[in-house]
Amino acid sequence: MTSVTATPARSEPRAYRAVLPQLAPFLGILAVAMVLPFVSNDYWALIGTRAAIYWVLVSGLNLIVGFAGHLAIGYVALLTLGAYTTSVLVAGNVMPALPVFAALPIAGCVGAVFGVIVGLPALRLRTFYFAMSTLGFATIVTQIALAWQSVTGGGIGISGPEFPAPFNTAWGYYYLCIGFAAFCTWMSANVAHSRFGRALIAVRDAEVAAEATGISKPRMLIAIFLLAGALAAIAGGLFASLQTYITPDAFTFDLSILFFIAILIGGRGSILGPMLGTIILTILPEIAAPLAAWSTFLYAVLLLVIVLVMPGGIAALLDFRNRRPLASNRAIVPRPSALGDVVRKRAGDRTLSLRRIALNFGNVRAIDGLDLDVRPGQVHGLIGPNGSGKTTTLNVISGYYAAKAGTMTLGDDALPPGRPALRAASGIARTFQTPRVIGEASVLQNVMIGGTIEGQATFVEALLALPRNRRDERRLAAKARALLDVVGLETLAEVRADRLQHSELRFIEIARALMLEPDFLLLDEPAAGLSSDEIERLGILIKAISRRGTGVLLVEHHADLIFDICDQVTVLNLGRILAAGTPAEIRVHKEVVSAYLGG
Repeated sequence: MTSVTATPARSEPRAYRAVLPQLAPFLGILAVAMVLPFVSNDYWALIGTRAAIYWVLVSGLNLIVGFAGHLAIGYVALLTLGAYTTSVLVAGNVMPALPVFAALPIAGCVGAVFGVIVGLPALRLRTFYFAMSTLGFATIVTQIALAWQSVTGGGIGISGPEFPAPFNTAWGYYYLCIGFAAFCTWMSANVAHSRFGRALIAVRDAEVAAEATGISKPRMLIAIFLLAGALAAIAGGLFASLQTYITPDAFTFDLSILFFIAILIGGRGSILGPMLGTIILTILPEIAAPLAAWSTFLYAVLLLVIVLVMPGGIAALLDFRNRRPLASNRAIVPRPSALGDVVRKRAGDRTLSLRRIALNFGNVRAIDGLDLDVRPGQVHGLIGPNGSGKTTTLNVISGYYAAKAGTMTLGDDALPPGRPALRAASGIARTFQTPRVIGEASVLQNVMIGGTIEGQATFVEALLALPRNRRDERRLAAKARALLDVVGLETLAEVRADRLQHSELRFIEIARALMLEPDFLLLDEPAAGLSSDEIERLGILIKAISRRGTGVLLVEHHADLIFDICDQVTVLNLGRILAAGTPAEIRVHKEVVSAYLGG
């Protein structure tokens, strides 16, 4: 890959200036937490400790709900599991008693395993159905705790673990839990700001585009469920100690609702927002103690207010940067000459070949015996009337549709049908007919998503912000900024993508696809919605990409663009090839003129 690096002397001060405003709220919360013992009594030690414990759980759950978009509302089950596991191990009910600091990691491991078990349905179920599966698991755990009396004490309960000095006092234990909460905040923020966090948001908001960049949804979700399960179980162990004595009644449905609403209050894709939401929801019942019997109703009302009044949550309220108005007369001026600094020139001779491809949708023949060759370094146009099979062809090549007949090869290698996430690794990238970008992410983050599979650091390295992960992030950010310069959007790098114009979204997709430095680039109507000047600049950019050795398959309705920049053109009609040849040949082809070009 072409190496793109930023000059450290210039980039590091800028990086610190960019990070400081993000750190300031967390440092402020930590400062308040550290000062609290000096200005309050043991009652507030209890409330503060409870908020810290809840946040240990919510910090992991937030990655599932807020980042990955899966409605896990039964996570009190893993809190229960961790509480009982820690208590039983310390009590010595099933084996020799363990110190609490040994029992807590074991509980975390148990929670991680069951976190994956709870999360497995998420690979197939979404929204309501997955939420119901987590609630079902919570019910099972509660019933086991009630029935397994010899271990859990059943309805009578079991003593919670005791921590040794200096953590055996109210404020000592408070500081311990604050330490756990701070560490979990750091880890969850590390994940959120890594390629894994961006991948989660991509899967949540643009799953099809995420697959096109090579993101493996199952692998990503399993890692997150492992982490969230471990944190929930550790929170359970801390919770059991805070309660001093636990019974199944301590783990109510209200707790599950509290954890879930804390994330909704905070806002999707945020760490600070859900943290503040957790603190608010922990303190609120203490303030409104006379209304305790109405807690479920009040949670429902609060949720309704959030959805109607501030759907973006606290995070949206605090996002002052994206409230600044953007210039209305923005122009997209790509710099194709800079492409050589980012994308290496390809010298390969692999051809993308389709032979006798056929695909039906019911009784409709969408593609009927298609033969197509896309050669490296050439722009191959694919045109035809609406419904002729152009986008369907791209979807077959990309793996979203599996052809019923025929073969696809990339050089000497066969391309198996389906499995779109593997196409990126094969050197195939694409854009979409309707731009698929993550509106809540910045322009820079959207482009960086395209390089997800280029990262070398493991999930654990990202979790702990180890050097290889930091190098990955610097390299991906530098490359993404360079590509934004190529497509003419460098000044909008930090702006949320949902604030951009349609034409700008088109160029974001191209930059994201180029992060892979693909052998073949599939463009699905990239000129749709662009002005004549923008179409001209787009054509120059596409030609520059092809001159780097990348084969481009261009689906487009703007005939002038096709004839100006394409080396070969294939015309489809009703899923069959109507004509194929050079632009000059297609211009005068009688059947093409009659069926598509008019005249």
